[in-house]
Amino acid sequence: MKNVIKIGFLALSFGIFAVACGGGAKTENATDSTATAAGNTIDSAAKAATNVVDSAAKAATAVVDSAAKKVDSVAAHK
Repeated sequence: MKNVIKIGFLALSFGIFAVACGGGAKTENATDSTATAAGNTIDSAAKAATNVVDSAAKAATAVVDSAAKKVDSVAAHK
């Protein structure tokens, strides 16, 4: 009976040791899923903002170009 208690205590201590040390399943290069998700969200927001800025710049360029054509055509008639 004493040996059963000793073996049970030894098995329990090994189990606690394995859990405390991570069980050896994880590597030191494991990634943090929260950081990865946050990085992906930031990247997608940056891409969306870049697309909005690019489209606004193209629209502004088109407005300026059309105004310049009108000025050029008025100046050519004088």
